[in-house]
Amino acid sequence: MSDFRIPAEKDDNWKKNIILFLSSQSISLFGSSLVQYAILWYITLTTQSGVMMTISILCGFLPTFILSPIAGVWADRYNRKMLIVLSDALIAISTLILAILFLMGYDQIWLLFVMSAIRAVGAGIQTPAVGAILPQIVPEDRLTKVNGINGSIQAIVNLISPLISAALYAMASMEVIFFIDVITAAIAITILLVFLRIPVHEKALQKQTGSYFSDLKQGFKYIINQDYLKLFFIFFAVFFILVAPVAFLTPLQVARSFGSDIWRLTAIEIAFSVGMILGGLLMATWGGFKNKIHTMTLACLMFGICTIALGLIPIFGIYLIFMALTGLALPIFNTPSTVLLQEKVEEAFLGRVFGVLGMISTSMMPLGMLVFGPLSDSIKIEWLLLGTGILLFIQAFFLIGSKVLIEAGKPPSNLRQT
Repeated sequence: MSDFRIPAEKDDNWKKNIILFLSSQSISLFGSSLVQYAILWYITLTTQSGVMMTISILCGFLPTFILSPIAGVWADRYNRKMLIVLSDALIAISTLILAILFLMGYDQIWLLFVMSAIRAVGAGIQTPAVGAILPQIVPEDRLTKVNGINGSIQAIVNLISPLISAALYAMASMEVIFFIDVITAAIAITILLVFLRIPVHEKALQKQTGSYFSDLKQGFKYIINQDYLKLFFIFFAVFFILVAPVAFLTPLQVARSFGSDIWRLTAIEIAFSVGMILGGLLMATWGGFKNKIHTMTLACLMFGICTIALGLIPIFGIYLIFMALTGLALPIFNTPSTVLLQEKVEEAFLGRVFGVLGMISTSMMPLGMLVFGPLSDSIKIEWLLLGTGILLFIQAFFLIGSKVLIEAGKPPSNLRQT
């Protein structure tokens, strides 16, 4: 198997490349987060309609869900850096058009729905490309550290962007926020095009003779033929359904059980984000257990215990501590799972595998909410948290008890001596 994964000793510039790449992605993410929060608040304050919010959420996830497997094929067929650039450019141009329309007085809500859908298309193209490109930049024995750092950076952006977006929303117009996103996207694109040199992976250098459908079929066949991938994706699908209540219903729980003060809702978001930052830093320094499945099991146990605790604790201060621990568990779970795929999956199929992962991650929690959302109006959210927390705790033993996954979680043979 020909592979573009690089060992540490063969690329002295990898640190410079990853700093440039993560910088471009963080700048782009910051601008996108500003707009996402601004759109959310604009729709909320302008319409105060649950139906409108539901439409906005659907526009924000359905295109990503539909496009992810196809985008995975693109990530395996074409230059991944250019796919990231083009997706950023698509979002930037559409945001610029929207800013101009708002300046001209065209500020209908449906324009924001269209913008959410376009942004979701861009995210659908970009996510598998980013997941597949990292092994081209980062030496295999540094993937855990880099993914951990990336998780912390994203958590920091997610922590500060709503605060800055709220301040801008109060002091300036929507158009200003849109223009900031255009500028950050332009900076990110410039960094990727001008300063970052990434070798094009082997399949992208070849003439593409097969159809998209053929490549997509091969990708699914590859997943089906790898026992660890089948179990891995089944586990992920169940996991994302079970975390839906703690992800979506805790703000509603806080409003019902502790009070609807805005500072309380802000506090749980800050606590979760701070936990994520610390979790990312922990993974960057510790790296997890030698077997990545053991690390994922620890995180799953933490998710289960914290979810149960959030359903039991009557004191808000202690509630915040467990919310932070939930945030801490997320990078402990995400980092080894991402690195496992980056190390184990054949380079020619990385894009398609990450495309399927993106499809699962974007669809399972909303599907879970189709069940848990209506239930929360007839059953106390605390009971839903207790039930899903117990199931998450039990699910951890599925990981640790699977010989196939335990074998897949072992470090690659070329890293076991390091």
